Amino acid sequence: MSSAPTTGLSTLPEKTSRWFERAAAALLEQVPCCRGCSHCCIGTFPVTILDRQHLLEGLARLPDAKRLSIQQTARAQVAAIEARFPRLSASQMVDTWPDRLTEQLAEQFKDLPCPALAADGTCAVYAFRPLICRSMGIPPDHDGDVEGACDIQTAVPIIRLSPPLREEEDRLAGEEARQLSALRRTLQCQGEELLLPYAFLPETGVPPPRNSA
Repeated sequence: MSSAPTTGLSTLPEKTSRWFERAAAALLEQVPCCRGCSHCCIGTFPVTILDRQHLLEGLARLPDAKRLSIQQTARAQVAAIEARFPRLSASQMVDTWPDRLTEQLAEQFKDLPCPALAADGTCAVYAFRPLICRSMGIPPDHDGDVEGACDIQTAVPIIRLSPPLREEEDRLAGEEARQLSALRRTLQCQGEELLLPYAFLPETGVPPPRNSA
């Protein structure tokens, strides 16, 4: 399937979701992602300050009880993480962390569920989920070598994504980089990446969005 231009879509999250849909269709539905599968929602990982804006906007649209419950879970997770990695209490940005530290953290908290993950495997802020969540499942291509996107994807699809779809993927990555750079200047942040639980909290050292994105 040929890729459609992204210029008619209004936001980067929408463009990313539409790209995933076309990429999954092009792989003849060999991508195992389906509603209720939450394998990639377990374990903490970095998201961006751009993702944080979208998550906080999504949280603001939830009923108070639901929003407070998610943020209570996020605060408990932050406390547990900082107890093991106290350097995070001074700065939540993990851009410059050495690989060995990020690997240690990922291993120690590999069973930590996303604060927005519901008991039935659905996402409470699905329409405002991070970009990495929107694109997860499409096998990455590194110099012609295609790998599985997650442990659930035990077999890599024989079909490869077309060059136009990979080119669109690169364009979306470039657009994300530009938006992140602009947002970092606006918020005067020291970095662009923070761990997922921190992104649900408006008081974790990153200035909150001044208006909805």
